[in-house]
Amino acid sequence: MPDWQIVTTGLRFPEGPVALPDGSVLVVEIERATITRIAANGRKDIVSQHSGGPNGLALGPDGKVYVCNNGGFAWHRGPGDFRPVGIADNYSGGRIERVDLASGKIEVVYSHCDGRPLNGPNDIVFDRQGGFYFTDLGKVRGRIQDRGAVYYAQTDGSLLKEIVFPIMTPNGIGLSPDEDYLYVAETETARLWRFRLTAPGEIAKAPYPSINGGELVAGIGGFQRFDSLKVEADGRICVATLVRGGVTVIAPDGSAVEHVPAPDRYTTNICFGGPDLKTAFATFSGTGKLAMLPWPRPGLRLHFSDPAEPKPR
Repeated sequence: MPDWQIVTTGLRFPEGPVALPDGSVLVVEIERATITRIAANGRKDIVSQHSGGPNGLALGPDGKVYVCNNGGFAWHRGPGDFRPVGIADNYSGGRIERVDLASGKIEVVYSHCDGRPLNGPNDIVFDRQGGFYFTDLGKVRGRIQDRGAVYYAQTDGSLLKEIVFPIMTPNGIGLSPDEDYLYVAETETARLWRFRLTAPGEIAKAPYPSINGGELVAGIGGFQRFDSLKVEADGRICVATLVRGGVTVIAPDGSAVEHVPAPDRYTTNICFGGPDLKTAFATFSGTGKLAMLPWPRPGLRLHFSDPAEPKPR
């Protein structure tokens, strides 16, 4: 087991880590329905209080944080077994929110696409032009489960379009370093797909028998499930992995797969921070911790993660 160092404890199902230039890390606490800033010394400060279930986070070109809100989960609470189990009784609808980090003000940017409601937005990534891609995993309602989708949107509310449908439980999402490909991880199949981009928000769909227009990068055997993901600077895809617990690192062509274990079977997400982006931060959601580990290679610098970065015109 690698020597994961615990940054802080007492979080209520953390997800969506975003490393900030000052050394702090933003996370969502899905069950608490907050965005929480965690200082390098482990101090926790609430940035914003939401309804529903804030799930994925990304900094946008306007310096605000964009949130995938899944609308809320029901929860199983048992000794050493804290996890989401379907839709909340007070489900408030899926949506994309914008949060001002200074004031905590929350705005709803999108809740519907072409008249259809968003069901369970999950993970999000910005491209260099300032648009963003996000997954909608959907919800489970008794014996009925939504088919998922992937969307592309603009921050000003002017554009939201569905670019992939159907796709089974889409969760993690990321861009290749050259932004020629969009990666999407499916939770229940433990498959990683890639979609070739021809322009921002435009994909060249692979023909049948592809079920979603993507190309399969890797399908992992055994009982494990894929969650959120980030990409390394050299193009490897790091997928947080449930049940098995840890991070699955996959070569862009699927030719090599490595597993970095972690001591929480609900390792739900990862991000890269530090001056050289060689510190991995992971959310251990089942035990409510944020952990860190020196990483052998730098992560891909996310757009707009540094306030000094030039903004798109």
